[in-house]
Amino acid sequence: MNVRRHHISGIAVAAATALALGTLSACSGDSKAAGSAGNAGNAGNSDKFDVVASFYPMAFLAEQIGGDHVQVSSLTEPGQEPHDLELSTQQRAQIEESDAALFLKGLQPSVDEAVTQSGVETKIDAATLTKLEDLGIEDGHGHGGEEGESEEHALDPHVWLDPAKYAEIAQGVGKAFEKADPDHAADYKKNTETLVGKLNDLDARFEEGLKSTRSKVFFTNHAAFGYLAHRYGLTQEAISGLDPESEPSAARVKELQQEAKADGVTTVFCETLVSDKTAKTLAKDAGLKTDVLDPVEGITDKSRGDDYFQVMEANLKALQTALGAK
Repeated sequence: MNVRRHHISGIAVAAATALALGTLSACSGDSKAAGSAGNAGNAGNSDKFDVVASFYPMAFLAEQIGGDHVQVSSLTEPGQEPHDLELSTQQRAQIEESDAALFLKGLQPSVDEAVTQSGVETKIDAATLTKLEDLGIEDGHGHGGEEGESEEHALDPHVWLDPAKYAEIAQGVGKAFEKADPDHAADYKKNTETLVGKLNDLDARFEEGLKSTRSKVFFTNHAAFGYLAHRYGLTQEAISGLDPESEPSAARVKELQQEAKADGVTTVFCETLVSDKTAKTLAKDAGLKTDVLDPVEGITDKSRGDDYFQVMEANLKALQTALGAK
């Protein structure tokens, strides 16, 4: 189901912060683990406030807000596709040993179950800190895939790709840290304000950078960018649904080929953590270019930057080029 959304303005802009761009990379290449969050094996082994985060966007928030007062461990290793995560017995025990668990319900069912069943004192569900929406995107789990049968829709969990919604989550995480570790509440509050300011500024740059473009339609490997499209008046057309491993039907591929001509689409975007085979095949058959639009689900040596902000800046430039920004 294709959904076109009207433009929604970004949240108010706070202190502007200059952000350096990361090194560019190709659609595919060998991955080597990189990133600042450690693995979950460190949980509970320090005098700091120990936070187990479900995957990179949650770990990044914890690190930025917690600063020197926290030890952050990620359940999802750099380079691992977070949707596919299955927790080990050891990882479940590590959640129990932590002071707080930060996760995004709806993205990783095994994490949702483990945190819910755990006795960890502070459970922070990012999905409760902003509004998740049904953007009319198929979840990739239809009923047999026969023609005429509808796909199920789900609430889209990819909220971190909208800087405004990510800022709302950051504010909620900051408050949760203040409550759980009151001795360092002032620092958590200050760090949260700084982070939200950077996210507001990023939102403003996307708003300005995508305001005037030749086309408003972009093709992606999987439907991760619904909130971003919604925020900035664009239309995402995904080869797959919310599940990056789902295979598109022949009818869907044909539909995208026709739409590329109708809407002046120039580029099929692939990703860093999932196969780009289908995206490249579509691009070849339709005479389109390929580029990377990174869902920022993890940082590897294929990422166009070293952190969330750098990769999002690279995403903005890629969208401006593909959409013909004026």
